[in-house]
Amino acid sequence: MSLVVSDDLEKYWRLLDSRFPKVQDVFEACMQQAFKVLSNDGLTAYVESASFLGKMGRGVEPILIFLEEWPVVAKILGEASLSPIMDCIRQMWRSPNSKAIAPFLQVLPAASRRLHSQAQMQDYLDLVLDFMNRTTSSIHGHHMTMPSPGLPDFFAKSPYLLSQVSLVGLKNWVNYGIHNYGHHPERQIDYFSLQSADSKAMLQRERHGTLLVDNERKLDLYLRGLWKDNDYLVPYSTGFDELRKPIPYYDKFGIRLPDVYEDARGISGVNRYRAALAHIAAHRRWTTAIFADNFSPFQRMAVEIFEDSRVEFLAMCEYPGLRPLFLALHPKPAEDACNLETESAVRHRLAMMSRALLDAKHGYQTQHIIDFVQRFHQTMAKGQSSTQEIADLAILFVAKTRRQSDQLPNVHFLDTEVDYRDDNRHMWRYYENSDDEEQFEEHPQTANEEIAQNLPPRHYHEWDYTSQSYRPDWVSVYETLHPQGNPQSIDKLLEKHAALAKRLKRLLDLLKPQQKVRIRYQEEGSELDLDVALRSLIDYKSGAAPDLRINMSHKNDGRDIAVMLLLDLSESLNDKVVGTDQTILELSQEAVSLLAWAVEQLGDGFAIAGFYSNTRHEVRYLHIKGYSESWDNTVKGRLAAMQAGYSTRIGAAMRHAALMLEHRQADKKMMLILTDGEPADIDVKDKKLLIQDAHKAVQELDQQDIYTYCINLDPKADEYVSDIFGKNYTVIDNVARLPERLPQLFMALTK
Repeated sequence: MSLVVSDDLEKYWRLLDSRFPKVQDVFEACMQQAFKVLSNDGLTAYVESASFLGKMGRGVEPILIFLEEWPVVAKILGEASLSPIMDCIRQMWRSPNSKAIAPFLQVLPAASRRLHSQAQMQDYLDLVLDFMNRTTSSIHGHHMTMPSPGLPDFFAKSPYLLSQVSLVGLKNWVNYGIHNYGHHPERQIDYFSLQSADSKAMLQRERHGTLLVDNERKLDLYLRGLWKDNDYLVPYSTGFDELRKPIPYYDKFGIRLPDVYEDARGISGVNRYRAALAHIAAHRRWTTAIFADNFSPFQRMAVEIFEDSRVEFLAMCEYPGLRPLFLALHPKPAEDACNLETESAVRHRLAMMSRALLDAKHGYQTQHIIDFVQRFHQTMAKGQSSTQEIADLAILFVAKTRRQSDQLPNVHFLDTEVDYRDDNRHMWRYYENSDDEEQFEEHPQTANEEIAQNLPPRHYHEWDYTSQSYRPDWVSVYETLHPQGNPQSIDKLLEKHAALAKRLKRLLDLLKPQQKVRIRYQEEGSELDLDVALRSLIDYKSGAAPDLRINMSHKNDGRDIAVMLLLDLSESLNDKVVGTDQTILELSQEAVSLLAWAVEQLGDGFAIAGFYSNTRHEVRYLHIKGYSESWDNTVKGRLAAMQAGYSTRIGAAMRHAALMLEHRQADKKMMLILTDGEPADIDVKDKKLLIQDAHKAVQELDQQDIYTYCINLDPKADEYVSDIFGKNYTVIDNVARLPERLPQLFMALTK
């Protein structure tokens, strides 16, 4: 990471050449962020582009937005995406649509997160320019043109639109609006701002399939959990390349998948993604690239299909649940479907072979298919085999089954496309560049611990009280397990407070569920209810219909609580407590240790997490104790390793913690927030902004039936804490008493 020094700032400030006072106020902070993510060439292009935006004659807003937002976009899409974006802006500037530049830049980060790749962004920019050109109109009788009426509204809605439909769906939605309202400016505005009924209806019509961007995290965890693989998932659109439809593949930049999958053959879109990922992951684990130079096109096709079947066979051996998924998605060509007199049967023959290698009940009678299925399984029985061995088998299959009609131009395609498979570019090496090419097969397995540390971020909105609206996908929350420390240090803290623990124990005994309640008339239960059973027997003997609910069960009469303790781990916890040699962090460790011990005695569902923030781009969420974990040395070790640093973006942390808490089954759900100061972050100048966002987060949690309560250690907390939590807070002025007060507060809140 580079550091910005005064000489660098001076150089780039001269290059920017801006006279706006507001730009000077934010320039240093923006450059600090830019230096973290941009190369030297990228920094120069960044400042030059900002300079152009400041001199367009559209005021200070475009340059301010660009300076703040471009490093985020560059981190998502790469620096190379700047050139096409600036080309698009220049075309808007030369047209009457320069007022739309600021809205375009404002939503660029949110749109980038949905588009996720340079190729998708280019398709989006092409769509924008086509939209602009088709809706910018001339005034009859005058040498004047009117700007596109709906373009600014389209930009304002584009993050939402991209969250609802694929790029192809968005293209269809835009085309409908232009076709029907191209000559009606007011109706254009209604349509592209999603105010008109047909606009909403058309959007609903285009909402089909499963979007990759909405399931990226789920699929990423699937890839990590089952395959110990952690590559990036990059979407591409299937609707912008009419000549050659792209298919899944992977390269050094990530795994490329369609941006949308519809349900097919009884398989949901998300399971189609899982099938594609399983196939690619199997290649990455078991395929070794071989030289392609000496193979004919037919031979290469056969080698690829045999290798596809080999890695899928190995995957099904390791995960048997993949078998019905692969077989449902793999076509089953009819044996007599191809006319051998008029059609080339190469694809048909290989598709049958592929199906037969995976499906023991394939039912094909062709002798060559039966023979090579047997040879394939003999090869696999020797072990995992290899790519080269299976390639030799594929070449033999081509030689044995060759027909004169294979050369016919009319190729039989029906039921021959296995659409979840990739394009196999990783399988081939070439002699002319084998000395220096980057080999795709070199994918060292990442340790589980490292994978866990690199989970993709979740993006959360943030409330802007000045505009009374949410900023979409504004905050990035990264979650991970807290590192381990020495659990014995926590045991020592508990020994230090042994007397307090005894007093707490007496209170805990009063709170524990004391009685069991009998639940009668159960068809299934833990024991027989004799009274009901005898009555049912009498009814049966007398010819009446007996009551089958002859069992009973028990439940505790009392607590059914799920609690999340959210710890503020910001830098201020390193301050010393007045009158002691301890820091606030050390006292927090003592208090949380006692609380965790107390809750373990009660048996309540209890989780602990910590958080800190370093701008909206990096909110860290650290798991210390999960609901399924007991109070043991593993949890104590994480608690012992707690450290404090950075800032307090509390609203995002609460929203993320609520995601964990809302899935718990409990009569009462509670989130306790332990903090020592007001919400703040270095990229926020308006102190009220994060306070209002935290208050909005409390309201959101309340709608989810999650009760929030704040324990604040700041003597000045009365000035702001009620603005966030209303009456649900306690200020502990004497921080030294925190180990005693925190468990008592918990018991008072949950009794």
